[in-house]
Amino acid sequence: MADWQSLDPEAAREAEKYENPIPSRELILQHLAERGSPASREQLVEEFGLTTEDQFEALRRRLGAMERDAQLIYTRRGTYAPVDKLDLILGRISGHRDGFGFLVPDDGSDDLFMSPAQMRLVFDGDRALARVSGLDRRGRREGVIVEVISRAHESIVGRYFEESGIGFVVPDNPKIQQEVLVTPGRNNGAKIGQFVEVKITHWPTPRFQPQGDVIEVVGNYMAPGMEIDVALRTYDIPHVWPEAVLKEAAKLKPEVEEKDKEHRVDLRHLPFVTIDGEDARDFDDAVYCEAKPGKLRLFSGGWKLYVAIADVS
Repeated sequence: MADWQSLDPEAAREAEKYENPIPSRELILQHLAERGSPASREQLVEEFGLTTEDQFEALRRRLGAMERDAQLIYTRRGTYAPVDKLDLILGRISGHRDGFGFLVPDDGSDDLFMSPAQMRLVFDGDRALARVSGLDRRGRREGVIVEVISRAHESIVGRYFEESGIGFVVPDNPKIQQEVLVTPGRNNGAKIGQFVEVKITHWPTPRFQPQGDVIEVVGNYMAPGMEIDVALRTYDIPHVWPEAVLKEAAKLKPEVEEKDKEHRVDLRHLPFVTIDGEDARDFDDAVYCEAKPGKLRLFSGGWKLYVAIADVS
């Protein structure tokens, strides 16, 4: 196929962008589909008739980009195959606190159930390719991980523990059930029970747990405000603000001004009691009840119930 330019629907685009153009992604996918079997990079070089070192390197980079974008998969035999010809499903991993999870397909089809064994290979939020392996006991499609396309977390926040001299981190995110082993000598001085951030250095495999280095000791478990610091890191919540925003926030006064009370009923003098559970993240719902005087001495006037819901909506 030395005259691949005449067959490439994007040949003009490639010639405009590159001094030594190579086959476009579209032509590579078309060629592999018509070929009927996966091909190695060397085979593609020969079949497309590429001759220069620049073209060899450009093809290597293009195949790598197509693999990264889940257009191709690199097989164990060192060959490339189109993902859409292998009945593979691309999607995002959604973990569950009980250890199992799902692959949520990009194409909007039904989720694939992932067993706890499969979930030990990935973290919540990862993008992966999977194939349907059958149906589970509830009749749901069940899948197995073929390849992890991209990782959602470079680091994990959790509590540091040790057992038999081996350090490990238990993630705070309940959707991540794998403990991360800490590389010996890389606990950054963390003490047992403290919250830490561990950078992943070795991703999980069928035989090994994830491993990493502690890059920051966040603080003690019961320290005031610790749950906020942990949540910011665990869920990647933006917490660094532009200077203009900080200046605007600094203008706000800590006390309620008289003008803010207009058209509002002030109930701050009443001893409200929260109705939120003791494990609630915030306490913004409360009640207060008081007896109403009756017109007759022997009869109660009933009760008046105040319900305060601090809901911004």
